[in-house]
Amino acid sequence: MADGMARALWERYEPVHDLVYFAPEAHRAADGLGMRGYWMGYFALRAAPLGAVPPAVVTSCFYVFHPVRVTRALPDAWRYAAPADVLAAREEAMNAAMTRLFEADAVDSADFAEAADLAWEAATAADTTGRVLAAANQALERPERPAARLWQALTTLREHRGDSHVAVLVSLGLGPVEAMVLKAAGGESDGAFLRTTRKWGEADWDAAVARLRASGRLAADGSLTPAGAAVRAEAEALTDAAAEGPWTALGAERTGRLAGLLEPLAETVLRSGLLPPGNPVGLPRASHPVAG
Repeated sequence: MADGMARALWERYEPVHDLVYFAPEAHRAADGLGMRGYWMGYFALRAAPLGAVPPAVVTSCFYVFHPVRVTRALPDAWRYAAPADVLAAREEAMNAAMTRLFEADAVDSADFAEAADLAWEAATAADTTGRVLAAANQALERPERPAARLWQALTTLREHRGDSHVAVLVSLGLGPVEAMVLKAAGGESDGAFLRTTRKWGEADWDAAVARLRASGRLAADGSLTPAGAAVRAEAEALTDAAAEGPWTALGAERTGRLAGLLEPLAETVLRSGLLPPGNPVGLPRASHPVAG
């Protein structure tokens, strides 16, 4: 869509999806499953739709994590809980988190059910060819409860966009660390936070910086050159284009309606303080201000 609705919807569904990483209900669910620490819970909860695949598959799908970060969590996580049990716990946790955060009256409202159904329709329409995480999430059964249904639909859409973004990065020759360096240089995320949470060493980061400088994409002071800014803009534009399909299928009017319904939910999450400083997902908060 020429009007930028793919990006506008991402800015609104990303914060809601992110509850699975940062809401206390998600942490308690992981602990209840027997997961050992935050990262084992993170990988189990996010990768469960794939089944008990080897860590190399998850490393490939998630893209920006050092293989060691993944192998410290998988496949050990599946010794504590099968993927099907993780999925059931994830649905319960997200239903509880959304009910608490958005309040029961809102979750039980007609508007919330409408948002869940519109998002589910868009997620069902998403073309998951070549998009492994999106396909795995799209294949899950439709939850009966509106809160769980909305979260799962938004997660399918989020992984659909994420899979597309990974394909774009590969096509542009941007490896995991280069992509993060450019993101940090563009002011979208904190570089040190990205490096340490994704478990890349300083040598890996410095080598990526050197490669980007050699290619003329990064200046000596660590800022983006015009060429670096151009490749970042190209990556985002191509990602937006690849994410348009569900919204084209839903239509401009109903896509706009869903954006409006999601707006207060995104604002509530952003106000909650649950998302950590450093903006690891690169949300363009300047273009999606929190009112008030």
